[in-house]
Amino acid sequence: MLIDWYGYEVWQGAEKLYWYDSQPHPDEPLLQSSHPHHKHVPPDIKHNRIPAAGMSLVYPNLPLLIREIEELIERILQP
Repeated sequence: MLIDWYGYEVWQGAEKLYWYDSQPHPDEPLLQSSHPHHKHVPPDIKHNRIPAAGMSLVYPNLPLLIREIEELIERILQP
């Protein structure tokens, strides 16, 4: 099996918090450290991209995503 593309979205209710994808953006120097992997984050979630270290087309990404979401839930639930 060969994975050549992915997209992961994280939602809270009706609000999309962020997403990851592997669409290449070779002209964006900031993203070169994790090319083609990157994360879309607020504000302007569609255009605001940061490197996504740890994402891969070779090994499973779900463990990393699950840990990240668990940490997010802990921060949200803290008083």
